[in-house]
This record gives sequence, structure tokens and C-alpha cells, in this order.
Amino acid sequence: MSQIKRRSAGLLLGLTLFGCTGNTSDRGLPTSSPSSTPSTAAPAASPSSPAAAPHPVSIQALIQKQYDGRNLKLGRVLATTSSYTRYFVSYRSGNLRISGILNLPKGAGPFPALVLAHGHIDTDIYVNGQGMRREQDYLAREGYIVLHTDYRNHAASDDDPNAELGLRLGYTEDVLNAIMALKSSTLPIDKENIGVVGRSMGGGVAYNAAVVRPDLVDAVVVFAPVSSDVVDNFNRWIRREGERRELAEQISKKYGSPEGNPEFWRNVSPRSFFDRVEVPLVIHHGTSDDSCPIAWSEETVAAMKAAGVDVRYFVYQGEEHAFGPLWPRSMRRTVAYLDALLKV
Repeated sequence: MSQIKRRSAGLLLGLTLFGCTGNTSDRGLPTSSPSSTPSTAAPAASPSSPAAAPHPVSIQALIQKQYDGRNLKLGRVLATTSSYTRYFVSYRSGNLRISGILNLPKGAGPFPALVLAHGHIDTDIYVNGQGMRREQDYLAREGYIVLHTDYRNHAASDDDPNAELGLRLGYTEDVLNAIMALKSSTLPIDKENIGVVGRSMGGGVAYNAAVVRPDLVDAVVVFAPVSSDVVDNFNRWIRREGERRELAEQISKKYGSPEGNPEFWRNVSPRSFFDRVEVPLVIHHGTSDDSCPIAWSEETVAAMKAAGVDVRYFVYQGEEHAFGPLWPRSMRRTVAYLDALLKV
């Protein structure tokens, strides 16, 4: 998507979603345009110099990687509805074969496409296409090709034994290669209009994708996302969980702790690179989320605004992590945003 198109789509997005209300929240928060950045918002942390050789586990290393996702194969038909056909699919992400599902709308197309990035589900119990089934169905019925990636180590995907020690940055590679696989396929895809929708952990993956390859990502929506500061996530789910303390020790030994090597931790956090984001983002978060605290999104929004990102932030009173009664409202807002950016 060209810069002119992104700017005009951003203006259209504001008119489409908000009209003249000046409100992006169910609780009356002000719109989050860059010009309304509060004076207390902390600036994004400065990453290491791009001239220096990047640490192999870093956002900078992801930026320097070549993404050649390819060989998107439609497998068996999993379901047929009046609006779309659901397929088992696989594609290549580097040297790995990644599985997923693809919902292909009925009709001639071309259709804009979305890559869905799911949240954390134990790989021992995860099955193909699990995690965002409601969104897969809803978005396909709205006329989007939906590719839900399983990620490496999930379902029928190949294994990456270093995924956890690499702070799961490989999941970002899998999403970016999914976009490339869509672009190189013969499906009826509008290849200039491909977005990413992430939930929970997948929200962090979506943030990463937006900063690593802003030229590939034409829209971003996240639901109940993890923190954009990886230290928060490390502390909450690895460092403080008894069964994962061994992994925490391995990570700290290899890279240094957040206290001992803050530069490393800045450079694996998308927050440090928000000035690379080129499209408006939408963030949905519930006030009763006891998995990903809403304070994390408040901090992310402040950092995005400080970096000049056009972020639309919706707060849902009483909604928990998985979203319940207000999920339909969040999806209507999501589709309005996606239509404004990807169907123009």
C-alpha cells in the first residue's frame, strides 16, 4: 500500500469508525491521534544502532531477514458453508513447513486477505486452526480470505527446538512468511491488501510484524494483547511460573536478565521500534482481563502516540480476556477498520 493510500485510508478510517463522536472507547476515552499525545507519555526506547551487527535474537535481526514464504498448498476441505470453503493448508517459512487453515470466500474475487495470529495454547493440546475460530468465520463471511497460521511447533507444523529460547520470535517469521505465501499463490487474492489480526500472544506477534516489515502489513488489529515490552511478558509467564523457571534461568543465562542487560530486552520489544509503523492500528481490550492487564495496552497506546502512530484504542467495560457479550461490537469495529483500509 502506498504512503498516499495509507494516509487517505487513515482519514477515511477516522470518518468510518467514529463519525463526529471523538470517542474510541466504551468508557469515553479521547481519540488517540498522534497530536493528542499526553505530556506524560514515555518515548519509545532507543534501539541499538542499525549499523551494528544485530543480535541474532532481536527485532533488528528480524528486520534484516529475507522472507520468502511460498508453496501455499490447499489440502483437504474441512468445511463448506454458504459463504466460504475451509481448507487445511501448509506453506513454507524458511526451512520449516507450517500448517494452518484457510477460509476462501465464494465468488470470483480478488479478495483482500488476513493472516490471523492466535494466542498461547499449550502445544501438547493445540489442534489445527485452534484459537480464533469465531474470527475466522466472521471475517470470511465479510469477504476476506483468512489464513490462520498454526505457527511452528503447533499442530502439523515442523518443530523448531529453539523456539522458546528464541523468545518465540520465530512466530513473527511465520506470520510474515504467511503474507509472502499469500502474495505468491494463485488464489484470487488482492495482493496489495493483506492485514494481520492477532489475539493475546498473537497481538505481540502482530506488533512485531508491523515494525519488522511495514511494507508488507497493510492493516493491524489486536485483541487483548500481551505487552509491547517483552520484559512484562517474561516476568508474568516465565519468570514467575514455577514450571517455567528453568526456562527463565536458561534465557537469563544466555542473554542476561532484564536488570542485567536491558539493551537486549529493549531490542526484542516491539515498543522500541514503533516509529517504523506505517498504518493505523486498532487495539481492543477489556477492563476485566486477568490474563493480559489492560494497563499494558494503556502503556502501549502512550508509546505508540509518542512515536507518531495512529492508534485506535477501544476499551470494553467488564470484558474478560476471551471477550463475551461485547465481542460482536468489537468485530463490527474491526470490519469497519479493515474495510476502510483494505477495500479501497
